[in-house]
Amino acid sequence: MGKIGTHAGVAALALLSLAVATSVAGCASGKATGDGGGGGGGTGAAAGADGVKTGPGVTDTTITVSALTDLTGPYASFGKSQTQAQQLYFDQVNAGGGVCGRKYELVVRDHGYDTQKAVAAYTEIAPRSAAIAQFIGSPMITALKQRIDGDKLLTIPMAWATTLLGSRAIQVTGTTYDVDMINAVEFLTKEKGIKSGDKIGHLYFEGDYGESSLNGSKYAADKLGLKIVEQKIKATDQDMSAQVAAFKAAGVKAVLVSVGPRQTASLVGVSLAKGMDVPFVGSNSAYSPQLLATPAGPALLKDFYYVSAGTPVSAKNPAMQKLVADYQAKYPGETLDSGVPTGWSAAMIVDEAMRKGCEAKDLTREGVLNAHRSQANFGGDLGTPMNFTFFDKPASRSSYVLKPDKAALGGAVVFREAEVSELAKDYPVPVG
Repeated sequence: MGKIGTHAGVAALALLSLAVATSVAGCASGKATGDGGGGGGGTGAAAGADGVKTGPGVTDTTITVSALTDLTGPYASFGKSQTQAQQLYFDQVNAGGGVCGRKYELVVRDHGYDTQKAVAAYTEIAPRSAAIAQFIGSPMITALKQRIDGDKLLTIPMAWATTLLGSRAIQVTGTTYDVDMINAVEFLTKEKGIKSGDKIGHLYFEGDYGESSLNGSKYAADKLGLKIVEQKIKATDQDMSAQVAAFKAAGVKAVLVSVGPRQTASLVGVSLAKGMDVPFVGSNSAYSPQLLATPAGPALLKDFYYVSAGTPVSAKNPAMQKLVADYQAKYPGETLDSGVPTGWSAAMIVDEAMRKGCEAKDLTREGVLNAHRSQANFGGDLGTPMNFTFFDKPASRSSYVLKPDKAALGGAVVFREAEVSELAKDYPVPVG
């Protein structure tokens, strides 16, 4: 999570928020919001009064977009901030008159990171959605990949596994997990003294996220003469003591981390307590600023980093600063994390596709996909530039190296500016 670019033209929408049908305060407690009634239950196209062809989710007055998110599972904090940022985005567009003469309605469903619930939610909302602006969880999206593609429903995953590549309707944003890990390994060799012959640990979740990340670390290690010491865990595992013992016994000089925030906290905290003082580099989903308030906070501040294509909320650029100010005004006291720019930018990607579709007078599913796939340089202040014209490669290969910082907005700062490592440039990314 947390790794999507932006488009400066839309980011300039400095407008007062307008109340719409969806209440994110309600969804943050795990409730479903929005009635999903935004028109067009069928698949046939019909021209509206303005001559614009419409499809499911589009009426003469409304464009319904959906979020299939996690508000009660392991990524609840990200799901909440992403969803609130998207509500903020669509509120601002609506306050400015909407798009194509239509107002957005955001329909939110919480699947709690449960595949069965996600499939049921998709079955409910897909027939009446013009796009899915947020879908958390690679296992959930993988289970629905063929249906999403068949439905031609533009979907923005909050997941970056290579298994999600290869679908015209699914837009994997920024870098994939394997590309991030390749950039991470090269960072360790350039700036942390890791050299040929050294061992690097890799703690990873079973499933698409972990396996995709491991593909990257193994590729980089093979090219650089390193050895990866693997430790695979389940998403339900909490105590990393056994994994730390295994890494310490193997004599690893650094550890890659492709798990959730809770496991990261246990890994780093236990490692330092057991005398294993090595650098750690996490995938983008491995860190949350809430970790800094836990007993693992000091260990994370010492020598933990994570890689992401997304700009941190602490960045001092006008677009990010405006987003932060608007978010804090609408949601005072809420945590600022990478989910804020991630959610905002995903909403922007959907909105830009709708605007381009409107220009072509085609808001059918096919028209929206055509509009989206015509964009070759989507990016800016909130993340690395992305190319959406292909769907069998990552939209970007450039990763920031970020470091936790207790004093920074969002709990992280840029340690190294975004760049593509030499190894990542020619890496043959697996598809599907």
